Parts: sequence; C-alpha cells; structure tokens
Amino acid sequence: MTTLRSRLSDPARYIPEVGTIAGATQQAIHNGAVPDTTIHLVQLRAGQLVGSTYQTIGQTEQLRKAGETEERITAVASWRNAPYFTDAERVALELTEAVLTPNPSGERVPDELFARAAAHYDERELWTLTLVIAQICFFVPVALIAKPIPGAAPGENYS
Repeated sequence: MTTLRSRLSDPARYIPEVGTIAGATQQAIHNGAVPDTTIHLVQLRAGQLVGSTYQTIGQTEQLRKAGETEERITAVASWRNAPYFTDAERVALELTEAVLTPNPSGERVPDELFARAAAHYDERELWTLTLVIAQICFFVPVALIAKPIPGAAPGENYS
C-alpha cells in the first residue's frame, strides 16, 4: 500500500497567518445564520465541482459527524433530481454551482436565481452563504496544488 503524501509541507511553516485566516473564516461562516448542515452540503458540492478529493472527503466527514444520512451525502452530486433536500438547501446548492461553473452565455448568478435565494434567506444569511462559497474557494488552490492528505486531521494533513 502506498503511503499518501502531500506535495507541499504545512503552509503555516512559511506563512503563519494562514492559520489566522482559516480560523477567522471558520468563525465567520459558522455564525448561526445558516445551518451547519447547509454549509457542509454547499462545501461538499464545491469540492465535487472543483475535483478536490481532500475537500470532498473532509466535508463528507463533517456531514457524517452531524448525523447526516448516507443518502443525503451521496445525493449531493445529483441534488437536482434527489428527493432529500429542502428548497432552501437546493437553492444554496444551485447558487454554489452558479458561482463555480462558467456560463459562456451570460452572468453566473442571474437576477432570477438571486430572487429565489432571497426568498429563502435574508441578507445576513445570503452574506453568510456568499462567504461559505468564498471560504471554500480560498482553499481550492491549496487543495489542488499542495494536495493535503485526504481524511487526515488538521495539522497532520501535510507531510
């Protein structure tokens, strides 16, 4: 069996502020405005969209710890036709896809999608969802370039 190794070592060795940034973004998104389950569903979908094993495994683990069913976790990849999600979760997943998927024929988040999101989330909640997507996007290059070890605990996910 091959031992998994990250491509780069822990960034905190070189840029100690990374820990501060990570902690601040965690605190900002887990502010109680949006359920943690929705946050992890959105971030799981984002990880799937960008092809990050590290992020998909991490978010799957968070959802399992929160007591989510395997059906809901597995169905995130096909959420549009899965019966397991609320309307609010669906629009959050759609918003995530809109932000992360290029749209050659127009803007990524059209007014119609924003209006549907605003029907389920107030401004504080919409800002929180925006930051949830921004936070996972902050870590996308880290996950794809450095390739931290999937499933390893923070602090142990770099070789």
